[in-house]
Amino acid sequence: MSCVLSARDLRHRYPDGREALRGVALSISHGERVALLGPNGAGKTTFVYHLNGLLQGTGELQVAGVQVDGDQAIRELRSRVGLVFQDPDDQLFMPTVREDVAFGPLNQGLTREQALARVEEALAAVRMGHAAERAPHQLSMGERRRVAIATVLAMQPELLVLDEPTANLDPRARRELLLVLDEIQRTMLVVTHDLPFAAELCERAVILSEGRIVADGACASILADEHLLARHDLELPAGFDVACLVSSGRGRRAHQRLKLASAEA
Repeated sequence: MSCVLSARDLRHRYPDGREALRGVALSISHGERVALLGPNGAGKTTFVYHLNGLLQGTGELQVAGVQVDGDQAIRELRSRVGLVFQDPDDQLFMPTVREDVAFGPLNQGLTREQALARVEEALAAVRMGHAAERAPHQLSMGERRRVAIATVLAMQPELLVLDEPTANLDPRARRELLLVLDEIQRTMLVVTHDLPFAAELCERAVILSEGRIVADGACASILADEHLLARHDLELPAGFDVACLVSSGRGRRAHQRLKLASAEA
C-alpha cells in the first residue's frame, strides 16, 4: 500500500535552541486512521505543522505525493493536507457557514457552482447542512468544530489532520464528533490527549515523546500497556477498559480497517 505520509529523520530546532523534533521517522498508508499521542511538549503540534508547511525543519518529508523542499512544494502541499486547528475560531471568519466552507474551494480556482456543490457535500458529511446560512459565532463549540472540519473537507484533502479535536467539548458534542469522523472516508492523523477517543476512532497509535517516536502499533495494544503510558505521562480514565472496545461496533470496524491495511500493504 502506498504512503500518504513518509518522514525520515525529521528534525526541528526553534530559535531559542530547543530541539522539538529529534529524528522522527513515520509512515502512514492511505486509508489509515492514526492517533498521535504524547505528553505536553512532546513535539506533536510541531510535527503536524510540518505537514502543511507552517514549519520547516531538516530531514526527508513527503506528504500526499509532495516532496517538502521549497515554497512551490508548500503551496501544493496545502491543497492536499487539511489541518483542522484546535480552536475552530482560527478557521472561521466569514459572515456565514456557507461562505466559510466555500472559501477554500473558490481559492482553488473552482467556479461558484462547483464550490457550492463541495459546500453541500462537506456540510452533509459533518451533519451541519441545516446551518449553512447561520453565522459561525452563533453556533456551539461542537458545531463550530464540525464546520471547521467541513471547511477542510470541501478542499478534498488526501490527508486530514486534526489537532485536539475534542478539546472543550461537552460529552454530547464529543459523541457527535466521534460519529461524524467515524463515517468520513479519509486518511486521518488525530493529535489528542483524549485516549478513549483515540481508541474508538483509530486503529493505530503512535506515541511521540521528547521529540522522538517511542511506540507505534495497534491502538488497543498501546493503550492497554499501562507501563508504557505511564513512562510518557499518559493515562486512561479510571474504569475505561480497552478490551471492551474490540467487541463494540466501532472497535470491530477499526480492527477490520487494520486487517485490510495489512493485507493490502
